[in-house]
Amino acid sequence: MLPRQTRTMTKLRELALRNSSTNSIVGNQLKHRHGFHIIRQTCTEFPRKLKKTERKPWVTNINELKRIGRAERKERQIVRERILQPPQNGLLVKELIPVAHQVNADRIQLFTCVSKVAQSIAIYSCSVCGEVHIGHRPHKIRTCNVMGSAASKEHCWRRGAVEHVLPLVESFHLYDRLGRAVSHNERLQVDRIPAILELCVQAGIDLPEYPTRRRVFPAYSISGRVIDFEKRFPKEDAPGKDIYACGFWQKRNNISDDNKSVDMQPCDLQGTAVRGMEAWERMRSGASRLMETYAVQTCGYCSEVQVGPKGHRVRNCQAYKHQMRDGQHAWQEATIDDVVPPVYVWHVRDTQSEKPLVNGLKKYYGMLPAVLELFAQAGASVPNDYVVMMREDVAVPEWDEEKLVV
Repeated sequence: MLPRQTRTMTKLRELALRNSSTNSIVGNQLKHRHGFHIIRQTCTEFPRKLKKTERKPWVTNINELKRIGRAERKERQIVRERILQPPQNGLLVKELIPVAHQVNADRIQLFTCVSKVAQSIAIYSCSVCGEVHIGHRPHKIRTCNVMGSAASKEHCWRRGAVEHVLPLVESFHLYDRLGRAVSHNERLQVDRIPAILELCVQAGIDLPEYPTRRRVFPAYSISGRVIDFEKRFPKEDAPGKDIYACGFWQKRNNISDDNKSVDMQPCDLQGTAVRGMEAWERMRSGASRLMETYAVQTCGYCSEVQVGPKGHRVRNCQAYKHQMRDGQHAWQEATIDDVVPPVYVWHVRDTQSEKPLVNGLKKYYGMLPAVLELFAQAGASVPNDYVVMMREDVAVPEWDEEKLVV
């Protein structure tokens, strides 16, 4: 039997341990809830800008790519014929031909809508870092942090154009997508067209100014090499027909004329913005569906894109450690954001206000792709996928109230 003082101290110790365990459980529950909240926030956070030394995230896990590579090397050691499926055998996927035509039509309509809306809503671009702002009063957020910028990190605004909202991503046009890659010496002899248009051409669109080879008989794979039993140039394929040898130094206006070929009916600004918003969503969804079948490659460190099963061999990469690669690109699988890059801008809630966005309240502001922000200010409704990114549910305090926010 323990003394009374010892028993009292033991009971106090047990009580303290019980209280501490209860607090730890509550603390863990709160910690899990707080962690879940953080996870939800990270899912809706703004897209992080990669550093110059960072590589783009892999679409397919690197271990899975290594496993596929080992399986292909083992398959090449066995001399046997392997039947390829479209489009690996050079034939078209018939189910995706209407999708390619729809994507091209949406691309033309989107360019036309952006051009018309940009005549009424101002577009600004920073002459130092290239940041874009949509609206009459450019923002005062100090995010110009590049070489040559001012010490205050304020932007030097100038009037922008359509190319700042819809940046042009080009790719080499391939006459034969199963042929050899474009070499460095051929970089001035092969035409470069928008990557989204090249994707549509390889998927089934026929353009006279950009001829491409359409196979009638499929190609086969023997020991990893593609064997083509079809004639190189069939009779119905005239090599010099409808080819304009403009080269690199002469620019053609076929793409711009094609974009202007759609005549919009005279209507209000909101109707044009709504059609442009729908064309943007259809174009991205259709291009994503095409990219699931037709391979598109991108450089892991720069914005170069090549539509086709493999990247080109032009040594023009100037990104991180390009000297170790002799200027060649670090090719990997591309995403829809590489082919149709969204330029994210700060979202302006009140377009009638004369007060610009200030740097001290930037954590309360939302962001949107420049195309959606342009159409949203014209009266179109933003898709539900971007509603959280707009941060419309966050109340923006006044400048003198910001220090009182908890």
